[in-house]
Amino acid sequence: MVVTVFRVRVREEANLAELESLTQRMLTLVQGLPGFLSVKDFQAEDGEGLTLVEFDTIENQMRWRDHPEHQAAQALGRTKFFKEYSVQVCELVRGVRF
Repeated sequence: MVVTVFRVRVREEANLAELESLTQRMLTLVQGLPGFLSVKDFQAEDGEGLTLVEFDTIENQMRWRDHPEHQAAQALGRTKFFKEYSVQVCELVRGVRF
């Protein structure tokens, strides 16, 4: 399994309705891709947002990374919505479930 960790801080002047619309479109898109397992969004008290996206393989995660519509959304994020962000792609080393 591959987990993408996306951490973000939104610009104060960002159009939140437009960002929410884009976010919903990306959620719909990613959920339809081969190998998609799950997505979760979290918001910290300090304003940082966190999204975790799980894929079955690194190849399927890279298809998401390279999807043209996702790349266009990434560019909008950099220019219009986010004052800072980071992306980490992690392969599962060990997992336990109860």
